[in-house]
Amino acid sequence: MIASKSFRWNDVRTTILLAGLLLAGVSSHSRGEEDFDSLQLHGFLSQALVITDHNDFFGPSSSGEGSFKYTEIGANASLRPHQDVLIAAQVLSRRAGSDGGEARPKLDYGIIDYQMLSNQHRTLGVQVGRFKNPFGFYNQTRDVAFTRPSILLPQSIYFDRTRSLGLAADGVSAYMEERLPTGNIRAHIGIGNTQTGNDLRQTLRLDTIPGKLEPKTSAIAQVRYEDDGGRFVAALTTASANARFTSRTPGLSNGDFYFRPWILSLQYNQELWSLTGEFALRNSGLENFNEPRFNFDVTGESWYVQYTRRFHDDWQWLVRYDSLTSNRDDRAGKAFEASGAGPAHSQFADDITLGLQWNINPRVLMAAEYHSVDGTGWLPNEDNPDSSETSRRWNMLLFQLSLRF
Repeated sequence: MIASKSFRWNDVRTTILLAGLLLAGVSSHSRGEEDFDSLQLHGFLSQALVITDHNDFFGPSSSGEGSFKYTEIGANASLRPHQDVLIAAQVLSRRAGSDGGEARPKLDYGIIDYQMLSNQHRTLGVQVGRFKNPFGFYNQTRDVAFTRPSILLPQSIYFDRTRSLGLAADGVSAYMEERLPTGNIRAHIGIGNTQTGNDLRQTLRLDTIPGKLEPKTSAIAQVRYEDDGGRFVAALTTASANARFTSRTPGLSNGDFYFRPWILSLQYNQELWSLTGEFALRNSGLENFNEPRFNFDVTGESWYVQYTRRFHDDWQWLVRYDSLTSNRDDRAGKAFEASGAGPAHSQFADDITLGLQWNINPRVLMAAEYHSVDGTGWLPNEDNPDSSETSRRWNMLLFQLSLRF
Protein backbone atom coordinates (compact mmCIF):
# COMPACT_ATOMS: atom_id res chain seq x y z
CA MET A 1 0.00 0.00 0.00
CA ILE A 2 1.09 3.57 -0.61
CA ALA A 3 2.20 5.07 2.65
CA SER A 4 3.83 8.42 1.94
CA LYS A 5 1.91 11.63 2.64
CA SER A 6 2.40 12.88 -0.89
CA PHE A 7 0.77 9.78 -2.31
CA ARG A 8 -2.10 10.08 0.13
CA TRP A 9 -2.63 13.65 -1.01
CA ASN A 10 -2.58 12.50 -4.62
CA ASP A 11 -5.32 9.96 -3.78
CA VAL A 12 -7.39 12.69 -2.14
CA ARG A 13 -6.96 15.06 -5.07
CA THR A 14 -7.85 12.35 -7.56
CA THR A 15 -10.94 11.34 -5.58
CA ILE A 16 -12.08 14.97 -5.35
CA LEU A 17 -11.51 15.43 -9.08
CA LEU A 18 -13.50 12.35 -9.99
CA ALA A 19 -16.29 13.28 -7.59
CA GLY A 20 -16.41 16.69 -9.28
CA LEU A 21 -16.58 15.08 -12.69
CA LEU A 22 -19.44 12.84 -11.58
CA LEU A 23 -21.30 15.84 -10.18
CA ALA A 24 -20.63 17.77 -13.37
CA GLY A 25 -22.04 14.89 -15.35
CA VAL A 26 -25.12 14.75 -13.13
CA SER A 27 -25.51 18.51 -13.46
CA SER A 28 -25.34 18.36 -17.24
CA HIS A 29 -27.84 15.52 -17.14
CA SER A 30 -30.16 17.70 -15.11
CA ARG A 31 -29.75 20.72 -17.36
CA GLY A 32 -30.72 18.56 -20.30
CA GLU A 33 -33.84 17.46 -18.38
CA GLU A 34 -32.88 13.83 -18.90
CA ASP A 35 -33.36 10.88 -16.56
CA PHE A 36 -30.58 9.63 -14.30
CA ASP A 37 -30.72 6.14 -15.77
CA SER A 38 -26.99 6.06 -16.48
CA LEU A 39 -25.95 6.79 -12.88
CA GLN A 40 -25.12 3.58 -11.04
CA LEU A 41 -24.00 3.10 -7.45
CA HIS A 42 -22.80 -0.24 -6.10
CA GLY A 43 -20.87 -1.61 -3.17
CA PHE A 44 -19.62 -4.77 -1.51
CA LEU A 45 -18.42 -6.11 1.82
CA SER A 46 -16.50 -9.29 2.62
CA GLN A 47 -15.35 -10.62 5.98
CA ALA A 48 -13.20 -13.73 6.37
CA LEU A 49 -11.90 -15.96 9.13
CA VAL A 50 -8.42 -17.41 8.52
CA ILE A 51 -7.11 -20.39 10.53
CA THR A 52 -3.65 -21.95 10.08
CA ASP A 53 -1.81 -24.66 11.99
CA HIS A 54 1.60 -23.09 11.32
CA ASN A 55 2.73 -19.68 10.00
CA ASP A 56 0.48 -16.62 9.91
CA PHE A 57 -1.60 -15.40 6.99
CA PHE A 58 -3.54 -12.13 7.16
CA GLY A 59 -3.06 -11.70 10.89
CA PRO A 60 -2.40 -14.06 13.84
CA SER A 61 -4.11 -16.98 12.12
CA SER A 62 -2.02 -19.68 13.83
CA SER A 63 -2.92 -18.65 17.39
CA GLY A 64 -6.14 -18.70 19.34
CA GLU A 65 -9.27 -18.88 17.23
CA GLY A 66 -7.71 -17.62 14.02
CA SER A 67 -7.65 -14.19 12.42
CA PHE A 68 -10.55 -11.95 11.40
CA LYS A 69 -8.15 -9.43 9.86
CA TYR A 70 -9.20 -10.00 6.27
CA THR A 71 -11.87 -7.48 5.32
CA GLU A 72 -12.79 -5.89 1.98
CA ILE A 73 -15.20 -2.95 1.67
CA GLY A 74 -15.77 -1.11 -1.58
CA ALA A 75 -18.12 1.43 -3.14
CA ASN A 76 -18.23 2.45 -6.78
CA ALA A 77 -20.10 4.83 -9.04
CA SER A 78 -20.39 5.24 -12.79
CA LEU A 79 -22.10 7.74 -15.05
CA ARG A 80 -22.49 8.31 -18.79
CA PRO A 81 -22.79 12.07 -19.38
CA HIS A 82 -22.59 11.28 -23.10
CA GLN A 83 -23.17 8.07 -25.03
CA ASP A 84 -19.44 7.87 -25.83
CA VAL A 85 -18.14 8.87 -22.38
CA LEU A 86 -18.09 6.85 -19.16
CA ILE A 87 -16.89 8.20 -15.81
CA ALA A 88 -16.28 5.54 -13.16
CA ALA A 89 -14.53 5.32 -9.81
CA GLN A 90 -14.22 2.93 -6.88
CA VAL A 91 -13.01 3.50 -3.33
CA LEU A 92 -11.67 0.44 -1.51
CA SER A 93 -10.90 -0.23 2.13
CA ARG A 94 -8.97 -3.47 2.55
CA ARG A 95 -7.45 -4.96 5.68
CA ALA A 96 -5.25 -8.03 5.22
CA GLY A 97 -3.44 -8.75 8.47
CA SER A 98 -0.72 -6.50 9.85
CA ASP A 99 -1.97 -3.69 12.09
CA GLY A 100 -4.84 -2.74 9.81
CA GLY A 101 -3.20 0.56 8.87
CA GLU A 102 -3.63 -0.18 5.19
CA ALA A 103 -7.41 -0.35 5.66
CA ARG A 104 -7.84 3.39 5.16
CA PRO A 105 -10.12 4.05 2.15
CA LYS A 106 -8.20 4.73 -1.03
CA LEU A 107 -8.94 5.17 -4.69
CA ASP A 108 -8.95 1.71 -6.25
CA TYR A 109 -9.67 2.96 -9.76
CA GLY A 110 -10.97 6.16 -11.31
CA ILE A 111 -11.19 6.66 -15.05
CA ILE A 112 -12.69 8.76 -17.79
CA ASP A 113 -13.44 6.39 -20.67
CA TYR A 114 -14.00 7.76 -24.17
CA GLN A 115 -15.11 5.43 -26.97
CA MET A 116 -14.13 7.04 -30.24
CA LEU A 117 -15.52 4.13 -32.27
CA SER A 118 -18.24 1.60 -31.49
CA ASN A 119 -20.25 -0.42 -33.97
CA GLN A 120 -21.26 -4.01 -34.65
CA HIS A 121 -17.77 -5.00 -35.77
CA ARG A 122 -15.36 -3.18 -33.47
CA THR A 123 -14.87 -0.92 -30.48
CA LEU A 124 -11.97 1.47 -29.88
CA GLY A 125 -11.54 3.58 -26.76
CA VAL A 126 -9.15 5.28 -24.36
CA GLN A 127 -9.10 5.62 -20.57
CA VAL A 128 -7.42 8.33 -18.52
CA GLY A 129 -6.88 8.14 -14.77
CA ARG A 130 -6.18 5.23 -12.43
CA PHE A 131 -6.97 2.06 -14.38
CA LYS A 132 -6.90 -1.56 -13.21
CA ASN A 133 -4.15 -3.53 -14.89
CA PRO A 134 -5.34 -6.22 -17.35
CA PHE A 135 -3.19 -8.85 -15.62
CA GLY A 136 -4.22 -12.45 -16.28
CA PHE A 137 -7.88 -13.43 -15.97
CA TYR A 138 -8.81 -12.04 -12.56
CA ASN A 139 -6.75 -8.97 -11.63
CA GLN A 140 -9.19 -6.28 -12.77
CA THR A 141 -11.93 -7.51 -10.41
CA ARG A 142 -9.82 -9.35 -7.84
CA ASP A 143 -11.21 -7.53 -4.77
CA VAL A 144 -14.86 -8.36 -5.49
CA ALA A 145 -15.56 -11.79 -3.97
CA PHE A 146 -18.45 -12.49 -6.37
CA THR A 147 -16.03 -12.42 -9.33
CA ARG A 148 -13.46 -14.77 -7.82
CA PRO A 149 -13.62 -18.56 -8.12
CA SER A 150 -12.24 -18.86 -4.59
CA ILE A 151 -11.59 -16.80 -1.45
CA LEU A 152 -7.92 -16.55 -2.38
CA LEU A 153 -6.83 -16.32 -5.98
CA PRO A 154 -3.87 -18.51 -7.04
CA GLN A 155 -1.04 -16.87 -5.12
CA SER A 156 1.63 -17.90 -7.61
CA ILE A 157 0.11 -15.47 -10.16
CA TYR A 158 -1.96 -13.00 -8.11
CA PHE A 159 0.41 -12.18 -5.27
CA ASP A 160 -1.20 -10.70 -2.18
CA ARG A 161 2.21 -10.14 -0.57
CA THR A 162 3.11 -7.63 -3.34
CA ARG A 163 -0.37 -6.80 -4.66
CA SER A 164 0.28 -3.05 -4.97
CA LEU A 165 2.72 -3.62 -7.83
CA GLY A 166 0.25 -5.26 -10.20
CA LEU A 167 -3.02 -3.79 -9.01
CA ALA A 168 -3.43 -0.50 -10.92
CA ALA A 169 -1.56 2.32 -12.65
CA ASP A 170 -1.99 6.08 -13.02
CA GLY A 171 -1.83 7.09 -16.65
CA VAL A 172 -3.55 6.35 -19.92
CA SER A 173 -4.71 3.12 -21.53
CA ALA A 174 -6.21 2.22 -24.88
CA TYR A 175 -8.38 -0.76 -25.74
CA MET A 176 -10.01 -2.32 -28.76
CA GLU A 177 -12.36 -5.17 -29.50
CA GLU A 178 -12.76 -6.82 -32.89
CA ARG A 179 -15.88 -8.96 -33.30
CA LEU A 180 -15.29 -11.76 -35.79
CA PRO A 181 -17.63 -14.52 -36.99
CA THR A 182 -15.69 -17.02 -34.89
CA GLY A 183 -15.31 -14.93 -31.73
CA ASN A 184 -13.93 -11.73 -30.23
CA ILE A 185 -10.39 -10.38 -30.00
CA ARG A 186 -9.65 -7.79 -27.30
CA ALA A 187 -6.44 -5.82 -26.83
CA HIS A 188 -5.53 -3.50 -23.96
CA ILE A 189 -2.38 -1.35 -23.63
CA GLY A 190 -1.63 0.89 -20.66
CA ILE A 191 1.19 3.32 -19.84
CA GLY A 192 1.66 5.08 -16.51
CA ASN A 193 3.05 4.89 -13.01
CA THR A 194 2.45 1.70 -11.11
CA GLN A 195 1.96 1.63 -7.33
CA THR A 196 4.89 0.85 -5.06
CA GLY A 197 3.70 0.20 -1.52
CA ASN A 198 5.33 -1.01 1.65
CA ASP A 199 4.58 -4.60 0.67
CA LEU A 200 6.98 -4.31 -2.27
CA ARG A 201 9.69 -2.65 -0.15
CA GLN A 202 9.49 -5.46 2.38
CA THR A 203 9.69 -8.17 -0.26
CA LEU A 204 12.75 -6.47 -1.78
CA ARG A 205 14.24 -6.10 1.73
CA LEU A 206 14.50 -2.34 1.34
CA ASP A 207 12.15 -1.55 4.22
CA THR A 208 14.99 -1.25 6.76
CA ILE A 209 17.10 1.02 4.55
CA PRO A 210 16.46 4.78 4.74
CA GLY A 211 15.11 5.89 1.40
CA LYS A 212 12.05 6.08 -0.80
CA LEU A 213 10.73 3.71 -3.45
CA GLU A 214 8.93 5.69 -6.14
CA PRO A 215 7.25 4.50 -9.34
CA LYS A 216 8.68 5.11 -12.78
CA THR A 217 6.95 4.95 -16.15
CA SER A 218 5.66 1.42 -16.70
CA ALA A 219 3.63 -0.38 -19.34
CA ILE A 220 1.27 -3.35 -19.61
CA ALA A 221 -0.40 -5.07 -22.57
CA GLN A 222 -2.84 -7.93 -22.99
CA VAL A 223 -4.35 -9.67 -26.01
CA ARG A 224 -7.38 -11.86 -25.35
CA TYR A 225 -9.42 -14.15 -27.59
CA GLU A 226 -12.86 -15.52 -26.73
CA ASP A 227 -14.69 -17.79 -29.12
CA ASP A 228 -18.35 -17.28 -29.89
CA GLY A 229 -20.26 -18.14 -26.74
CA GLY A 230 -17.23 -18.01 -24.45
CA ARG A 231 -16.50 -21.73 -24.47
CA PHE A 232 -12.78 -21.15 -25.03
CA VAL A 233 -10.83 -18.15 -23.71
CA ALA A 234 -7.12 -17.40 -24.15
CA ALA A 235 -5.03 -14.40 -23.13
CA LEU A 236 -1.40 -13.32 -23.26
CA THR A 237 -0.20 -10.59 -20.88
CA THR A 238 3.15 -8.85 -20.62
CA ALA A 239 4.34 -5.89 -18.60
CA SER A 240 7.33 -3.77 -17.68
CA ALA A 241 6.91 -2.33 -14.18
CA ASN A 242 9.65 -0.01 -12.93
CA ALA A 243 10.52 1.89 -9.77
CA ARG A 244 13.38 3.98 -8.41
CA PHE A 245 14.81 3.67 -4.91
CA THR A 246 16.19 7.00 -3.76
CA SER A 247 18.73 6.23 -1.04
CA ARG A 248 19.14 8.31 2.09
CA THR A 249 21.93 6.13 3.41
CA PRO A 250 25.44 7.67 3.25
CA GLY A 251 27.60 5.74 0.83
CA LEU A 252 24.72 3.87 -0.81
CA SER A 253 23.70 5.02 -4.27
CA ASN A 254 20.22 5.03 -5.75
CA GLY A 255 18.97 1.89 -7.45
CA ASP A 256 16.28 0.68 -9.82
CA PHE A 257 13.69 -2.08 -9.62
CA TYR A 258 12.16 -3.87 -12.61
CA PHE A 259 9.50 -6.53 -13.06
CA ARG A 260 8.88 -8.08 -16.50
CA PRO A 261 6.35 -10.92 -16.52
CA TRP A 262 4.78 -12.92 -19.32
CA ILE A 263 1.50 -14.69 -18.55
CA LEU A 264 -0.36 -17.21 -20.70
CA SER A 265 -3.98 -17.77 -19.62
CA LEU A 266 -6.31 -20.50 -20.93
CA GLN A 267 -9.86 -21.47 -19.99
CA TYR A 268 -12.40 -23.99 -21.30
CA ASN A 269 -16.04 -23.65 -20.22
CA GLN A 270 -18.98 -26.03 -20.30
CA GLU A 271 -22.44 -25.49 -18.87
CA LEU A 272 -21.62 -27.04 -15.49
CA TRP A 273 -17.83 -26.94 -15.28
CA SER A 274 -14.75 -24.91 -16.19
CA LEU A 275 -11.08 -25.80 -16.54
CA THR A 276 -8.63 -22.91 -16.10
CA GLY A 277 -4.85 -22.70 -16.23
CA GLU A 278 -2.28 -19.90 -16.24
CA PHE A 279 1.50 -20.00 -16.65
CA ALA A 280 3.88 -17.12 -15.94
CA LEU A 281 7.57 -16.35 -16.29
CA ARG A 282 8.55 -13.48 -13.96
CA ASN A 283 11.84 -11.68 -14.50
CA SER A 284 12.60 -9.19 -11.74
CA GLY A 285 15.55 -7.55 -10.06
CA LEU A 286 17.38 -4.60 -8.57
CA GLU A 287 20.19 -2.86 -10.40
CA ASN A 288 22.50 0.18 -10.36
CA PHE A 289 23.27 0.09 -6.64
CA ASN A 290 26.95 0.70 -5.94
CA GLU A 291 26.73 -2.01 -3.28
CA PRO A 292 26.69 -5.34 -5.23
CA ARG A 293 24.85 -7.27 -2.51
CA PHE A 294 21.68 -5.27 -3.25
CA ASN A 295 21.65 -6.06 -6.97
CA PHE A 296 20.05 -9.24 -8.29
CA ASP A 297 18.32 -10.64 -11.37
CA VAL A 298 16.07 -13.70 -11.15
CA THR A 299 13.43 -15.36 -13.28
CA GLY A 300 10.63 -17.07 -11.41
CA GLU A 301 8.02 -19.50 -12.64
CA SER A 302 4.33 -19.70 -11.71
CA TRP A 303 1.48 -21.90 -12.83
CA TYR A 304 -1.80 -23.40 -11.71
CA VAL A 305 -4.52 -25.71 -12.97
CA GLN A 306 -8.05 -25.25 -11.61
CA TYR A 307 -11.30 -27.18 -12.05
CA THR A 308 -14.64 -25.72 -10.96
CA ARG A 309 -17.96 -27.55 -10.94
CA ARG A 310 -21.38 -25.93 -10.62
CA PHE A 311 -24.32 -27.81 -9.11
CA HIS A 312 -27.81 -27.16 -7.69
CA ASP A 313 -27.88 -23.82 -9.57
CA ASP A 314 -26.25 -21.81 -6.77
CA TRP A 315 -23.39 -24.04 -5.53
CA GLN A 316 -19.87 -24.48 -6.86
CA TRP A 317 -16.88 -26.53 -5.76
CA LEU A 318 -13.27 -26.14 -6.81
CA VAL A 319 -10.02 -28.07 -6.82
CA ARG A 320 -6.71 -26.41 -7.73
CA TYR A 321 -3.00 -27.12 -7.82
CA ASP A 322 -0.88 -23.97 -7.62
CA SER A 323 2.92 -23.90 -7.95
CA LEU A 324 5.39 -21.06 -7.33
CA THR A 325 9.15 -21.08 -7.96
CA SER A 326 10.98 -17.87 -7.06
CA ASN A 327 14.13 -18.70 -9.02
CA ARG A 328 14.22 -21.21 -11.88
CA ASP A 329 17.98 -21.63 -11.36
CA ASP A 330 17.46 -22.53 -7.70
CA ARG A 331 14.12 -24.35 -7.61
CA ALA A 332 14.63 -25.98 -4.22
CA GLY A 333 16.10 -22.81 -2.67
CA LYS A 334 19.29 -24.55 -1.55
CA ALA A 335 21.63 -21.88 -2.93
CA PHE A 336 19.46 -19.20 -1.34
CA GLU A 337 19.71 -20.91 2.05
CA ALA A 338 23.45 -21.49 1.68
CA SER A 339 23.94 -17.74 1.13
CA GLY A 340 22.39 -17.06 4.54
CA ALA A 341 19.46 -15.13 3.05
CA GLY A 342 16.79 -17.37 4.59
CA PRO A 343 15.33 -20.89 4.61
CA ALA A 344 15.14 -22.84 1.37
CA HIS A 345 11.36 -23.29 1.67
CA SER A 346 10.85 -19.52 1.38
CA GLN A 347 11.72 -19.82 -2.31
CA PHE A 348 8.84 -22.04 -3.42
CA ALA A 349 5.25 -22.97 -2.62
CA ASP A 350 3.06 -25.81 -3.87
CA ASP A 351 -0.58 -25.41 -2.85
CA ILE A 352 -3.46 -27.90 -3.14
CA THR A 353 -6.78 -26.07 -2.70
CA LEU A 354 -10.31 -27.36 -2.18
CA GLY A 355 -13.10 -24.78 -2.19
CA LEU A 356 -16.87 -24.48 -1.91
CA GLN A 357 -19.16 -21.52 -2.68
CA TRP A 358 -22.87 -21.01 -2.03
CA ASN A 359 -24.71 -18.11 -3.65
CA ILE A 360 -27.55 -17.80 -1.17
CA ASN A 361 -29.05 -15.14 -3.41
CA PRO A 362 -27.58 -12.70 -5.95
CA ARG A 363 -26.45 -10.41 -3.11
CA VAL A 364 -25.12 -12.90 -0.54
CA LEU A 365 -22.22 -15.35 -0.97
CA MET A 366 -20.74 -17.80 1.53
CA ALA A 367 -17.48 -19.61 0.84
CA ALA A 368 -15.06 -21.99 2.51
CA GLU A 369 -11.76 -23.44 1.39
CA TYR A 370 -8.84 -25.57 2.53
CA HIS A 371 -5.18 -25.17 1.53
CA SER A 372 -2.43 -27.74 1.99
CA VAL A 373 0.85 -25.93 1.30
CA ASP A 374 4.45 -27.08 0.91
CA GLY A 375 6.68 -23.99 1.04
CA THR A 376 6.31 -20.39 2.18
CA GLY A 377 7.11 -18.54 -1.04
CA TRP A 378 3.98 -16.38 -0.92
CA LEU A 379 3.56 -15.87 2.82
CA PRO A 380 3.13 -12.16 3.68
CA ASN A 381 6.31 -10.74 5.18
CA GLU A 382 4.34 -8.44 7.48
CA ASP A 383 2.73 -11.42 9.19
CA ASN A 384 5.96 -13.45 9.31
CA PRO A 385 8.87 -11.02 9.83
CA ASP A 386 11.34 -13.79 10.72
CA SER A 387 11.33 -16.32 7.88
CA SER A 388 13.58 -18.69 9.88
CA GLU A 389 10.68 -19.32 12.26
CA THR A 390 8.24 -20.41 9.55
CA SER A 391 7.30 -24.03 8.87
CA ARG A 392 7.74 -25.56 5.45
CA ARG A 393 4.52 -27.60 5.50
CA TRP A 394 1.34 -25.95 6.72
CA ASN A 395 -2.44 -25.98 6.34
CA MET A 396 -5.01 -23.22 6.14
CA LEU A 397 -8.80 -22.96 6.45
CA LEU A 398 -10.74 -19.91 5.29
CA PHE A 399 -14.40 -18.97 5.70
CA GLN A 400 -15.89 -15.86 4.10
CA LEU A 401 -19.23 -14.04 4.01
CA SER A 402 -19.72 -11.53 1.19
CA LEU A 403 -22.50 -9.02 0.50
CA ARG A 404 -23.11 -6.68 -2.42
CA PHE A 405 -25.65 -4.08 -3.43
